[in-house]
Amino acid sequence: MKYDYLIVGAGLFGSVFAYEANKRGKKCLVIDKRDHIGGNVYCEDVDGINVHKYGAHIFHTSNKEIWNYINQFAEFNNYINSPVAVYKDELYNLPFNMNTFSKMWGIKTPSEAKDIIAQQIADLNITNPENLEEQALSLAGKDVYEKLIKGYTEKQWGRPCTELPAFIIKRLPFRFIYDNNYFNDRYQGIPIGGYTRIAEKMLDGVDVKLNMDYFELIKGNPEIADKIIYTGMIDEYFEYKLGALEYRSVRFETERIEEENFQGNAVVNYTDREVPFTRIIEHKHFEFGKQDFTIISREYSSEWKPGIEPYYPVNDDKNSALFAKYQELAEKEENVIFGGRLGAYKYYDMDKVIEAALGLVNEEL
Repeated sequence: MKYDYLIVGAGLFGSVFAYEANKRGKKCLVIDKRDHIGGNVYCEDVDGINVHKYGAHIFHTSNKEIWNYINQFAEFNNYINSPVAVYKDELYNLPFNMNTFSKMWGIKTPSEAKDIIAQQIADLNITNPENLEEQALSLAGKDVYEKLIKGYTEKQWGRPCTELPAFIIKRLPFRFIYDNNYFNDRYQGIPIGGYTRIAEKMLDGVDVKLNMDYFELIKGNPEIADKIIYTGMIDEYFEYKLGALEYRSVRFETERIEEENFQGNAVVNYTDREVPFTRIIEHKHFEFGKQDFTIISREYSSEWKPGIEPYYPVNDDKNSALFAKYQELAEKEENVIFGGRLGAYKYYDMDKVIEAALGLVNEEL
């Protein structure tokens, strides 16, 4: 069968485009190399607990149009992301707010917190931050940096903070009020029943083939579609001919525990460098579960290599320059459009993925 669009990847970007194209009468085929739809927002139902298989996904946006759009496909609960951080035997609220500072220094007022941070910054005498460590110290002072930033960041990126670019942490969130809501966005929540249902509704009536490799399919069916929406890795598409882009990956250790409540919060970060994982997710708390057991996932950050899932683009100067060269090649590809997190070599929040997909819909359709 000949299609108007072959959409490579059944994640949010591909699913939104397929839904909108199908609605307009276009014939679409969506393929994915995995055995499920939904991409990285896929949730697996384990005895009533929706397990976020590829890491925690909390939907948040300030764009009312995007919020209304996603609510066509799911009802959202009132979950508010309020992670906590464990440093050795100490526990702190995130993001950095008055609860954090009060616990760290035994103070009560915003002016006390600001004075301590200002004094620590002045003592460091950093005038032109040249790396992430200097940038963080010049914004947060020594205590916050040492306890809540340094270890976590080095685990996340697999490099000393002195070797990471300053821009990664240029806009550290500080909140001098007692407010543990991590996001500043107007709209926030988790879809009741998990994210997979959203992808199912978007792809209803669309041809979908799973466990399908794009390169094998196109080799045997080069004329299968008029246009291709490609959401895979842009460097892989071009057979890494200019070199491989760098990514960070994540390994999950998921465990069922026969107790009702393991850690009392959906997200707990471990900021001590000596603890090998970055955080523990307790999935039931995203949907206020009352089950008599729980499921947790420990997350271990690692360098990407072929065969494992790429998660976070390493958008430093070297990789940004290489991506720009791949973009030049992409622009010369007839009837192939690159999009999504891997196609655009960009970390997207979910609302921005939907926004980008709808932008492409407007251009194309």
